[in-house]
Amino acid sequence: MTSEKFRTEQEQFWAGEFGDEYIDRNKSQQLLASNLVFFSKALRHAQNVNSCIEFGANIGMNLRALHFLYPELDRHGIEINLSAAEELCSFLPKESIYNQSLLDFQPERKWDLVLIKGVLIHINPKYLETAYRKLFESTSRYILVGEYYNPSPVSISYRGHSERLFKRDFAGEMLDMLPALQLLDYGFTYHRDPSFPQDDMTWFLLGLK
Repeated sequence: MTSEKFRTEQEQFWAGEFGDEYIDRNKSQQLLASNLVFFSKALRHAQNVNSCIEFGANIGMNLRALHFLYPELDRHGIEINLSAAEELCSFLPKESIYNQSLLDFQPERKWDLVLIKGVLIHINPKYLETAYRKLFESTSRYILVGEYYNPSPVSISYRGHSERLFKRDFAGEMLDMLPALQLLDYGFTYHRDPSFPQDDMTWFLLGLK
């Protein structure tokens, strides 16, 4: 995908060199273990999860962890960065990987679980409603949202870059926009957890009514 196809600076940012560098910072056995604990908590109220698609899968550290909880899980991933998408090919069939912006994704089926974790915070706020709609159109049962929370929208510097990280009540906005969704569970992860640290992230499990 060439930069001409991107509608926002944020998409180009993650598809390019910065996205490549992110890969090396975010792959470790500790992260895999932390993800396993995270999903065991966040999905405790989810039932009959046989398929999943992750929006912004990167190299698949979340999808790898989910495989331990659901060994027969049909896993798919959307990833804007080509290098990351190529790493996904090491454990997912090519037909299960969508190397494109999630804003351009056109779901041709539905999945039991739609996952987005640490991605909405990097989307241009003007296109959040588009992202919310894509998540909703892709699910048949659950949406798991894990992002930095703030009660009101705010933009903060991200590794020296402005307009690259936005905090807000993503799940609340989805619930307001999409009345067919309901809140099933929520929680918080802490970067100083002595055993299984994650970013200071608030997660929300949403389900179809």
